[in-house]
Amino acid sequence: MIGRTRTRALLAATAAGALLVGMTAVPALGQQPAVPAPAPSVPVESPIAPAPTNGKAAVEGSDIQQREYWLDDYGVRDAWKSATGKGVKIAVIDTGVDGSHQDLTGSVGEGTDVSGKGRADGQQGLGEEPEHGTLVASLAAGHGHGKDRSGGPGKQQGILGVAPDAEILPVSMWLGAEQPGVKDVNEQIPDAVRWAVDHGADVINMSVGSNATAWPQSWDSAFAYAEEKNVLVVAAAGNRGSGLTQVGAPATIPGVLSVGGVDRQRQASWDSSSQGISIGVAGPSEDMVGAMPGNGYAEWSGTSATVPLVSGTAALIKQRHPELTGAQIAQRIVKTAHDAGEKGRDPFYGYGILDVRAAVEDDVETTEENPLGSVQHWIEQNRPHTASPGASASASADEGDTEHVTQEATPPVAQKPLNETGALPVVILASFAVVVSGLTVAAILHIRRLSR
Repeated sequence: MIGRTRTRALLAATAAGALLVGMTAVPALGQQPAVPAPAPSVPVESPIAPAPTNGKAAVEGSDIQQREYWLDDYGVRDAWKSATGKGVKIAVIDTGVDGSHQDLTGSVGEGTDVSGKGRADGQQGLGEEPEHGTLVASLAAGHGHGKDRSGGPGKQQGILGVAPDAEILPVSMWLGAEQPGVKDVNEQIPDAVRWAVDHGADVINMSVGSNATAWPQSWDSAFAYAEEKNVLVVAAAGNRGSGLTQVGAPATIPGVLSVGGVDRQRQASWDSSSQGISIGVAGPSEDMVGAMPGNGYAEWSGTSATVPLVSGTAALIKQRHPELTGAQIAQRIVKTAHDAGEKGRDPFYGYGILDVRAAVEDDVETTEENPLGSVQHWIEQNRPHTASPGASASASADEGDTEHVTQEATPPVAQKPLNETGALPVVILASFAVVVSGLTVAAILHIRRLSR
């Protein structure tokens, strides 16, 4: 079952009126946190309408751009000198996007619903966290509101996404407890990916995660289709704070850009990130802000918030370098990242920490090979050859075709090596002993015959 990468719970310090993170200390990597999991949030004394939900504390919108520390710290404002995402489409596969929010009006295109429960345009909040998709979309392509900003894109108030001139394609899913009339999530996911590709998405944002590293075979052809059409899929590594101790699907799928999270000191976040060999890049995941349905704002945390920053970066790259494939966009992002942790790629930071300006503007040598791997190649090596994934993917190339789903199968189970219990050395030694004994006996008999 897929679940959102949940946001980190927050506490409101009622005495000072300041918003504090529920877990303020980040333990050393490999150690357990020194305090229990974050407690449920306590609402601020005078919350803005709508009231905060699901542990997200409401914040005032007038100074919210000052809270977006990543705009300066990660080179976003510098990158805007070259690109703002104009003409690029980012599909947000999530719980629905409120396209009427003042920071998103005019930027949210006609979407779809793949759950069977939401509005046909993908703009109705669904599931246990109906606000989640709006928060995500605002960090990817929010343009703010009010007066124009001087010397930059967007407006003076509200949320500014990394690609404020990009278009959002909302694809709503139902994530959470099963409901009558709602499609199985393993059917929603491939339908959503195919729809996004067929409707012109350049980047697919998936701020969702699971507790399983494997994925159903029913997903194969959809992700292979995105790869074939050069659409970059960006997915969340998950959060320890919500019980995901390692990266899960879809972030484990080869070719998908898996995103981890760091704190304000650029250290791997303990509860607002996860770990795994598939992580490609890391970015800010703590003390984040975003837009809430109904013109509200909230503070939140988690790799759900990091993914749209990377998706927005991909949109800037696509505008600046329209000739690049999805794999080559991923190359620019990981090759310009600042190495952190162990030298080279590691399970906490991937290739390093995101640098938006460098990813957009630096000279980067690109090749046809995706540093994140190829799902098509993986399918050919690991799935039964009873059907052609390429043919399945091509079958959904017709406009609007979201009904084709390959037959679901249980993911292959890893087999234990023969020598895992020590059986192999015993067999070899025993066989060798028999051979030696036989040769010894034969030699003795031969010597006796010669002595006669």
